[in-house]
Amino acid sequence: MTNNLEDLIKRAASDIINAGHTVALTGAGFSTESGIPDFRGPDGLWTKNPELELKAYQAFKDFQRDPKQFWIDLLDEPVKILQEWGDAEPNPGHLALVELEKKKRLKRILTQNIDNLHQKAGSKKVVDYHGNIFKLRCLACGKRYPIEKFNLDRLREKEQLPPRCKSCGDPLKPDVVYFGEPIPADVSSVSHEEAIKCDLMLVCGTSAVVFPFAELPLIASRKKRSTLDTFLSFGLSIHTPAKIVEINSDPTPLTKEGISDYLIPGKTGEILPRIVESIKTMV
Repeated sequence: MTNNLEDLIKRAASDIINAGHTVALTGAGFSTESGIPDFRGPDGLWTKNPELELKAYQAFKDFQRDPKQFWIDLLDEPVKILQEWGDAEPNPGHLALVELEKKKRLKRILTQNIDNLHQKAGSKKVVDYHGNIFKLRCLACGKRYPIEKFNLDRLREKEQLPPRCKSCGDPLKPDVVYFGEPIPADVSSVSHEEAIKCDLMLVCGTSAVVFPFAELPLIASRKKRSTLDTFLSFGLSIHTPAKIVEINSDPTPLTKEGISDYLIPGKTGEILPRIVESIKTMV
């Protein structure tokens, strides 16, 4: 098994060296290695507190119906998650992707994670597919703000909630994409373009079951008939399929359905640094 794992690591290193446009997709498995729990796992936030999941399903409708009351309710609850996630530190997997980016071997990170850890590690080209818990976003004009730009407690004391966009004046919501809320147009566009352009996609620490994020490897692989419509909508023709390399503790639907070219079993924080070291021995 050790030799096989080493062979797979060398294969991934070689594929990265030979690729012209590598993109990394990252999911909850990345963040759990930094101590941030997932949502539906055995120790997940929603597993331990099902009421939080019910509120998450209702949150977008609540904001649309009454932004002021939405923020009052949100600030009424003890918000420990910002403090806890703010204290979390990037792990070796995050740092490995930073190094690949600095060496011009990684063009973009598309992440499901909302914890800002890729940016905290030093990655510059990050797309927060499901938003960022440390930002606020305007639904009207799309502008985003760091959450620290607004003193939410003071706004509440002065009865000036919700916080408002400094550009257009509309109410701001947390940047996190809630259930029933569309992926922001700018995020969706960039993500699809990257999936179309890439010739190598690293799928790291994601179960690949949450759509539309899980559609990106299908688009990159060109192995699903339905992706033809995506290409045509961008005015593009079908080109050579991208290689899909999974780095995951367990197989995913991409593995089982033959979408991925191969799976490297293991934790991203252990495998990615070994791939980076292997690259160094080859160049």
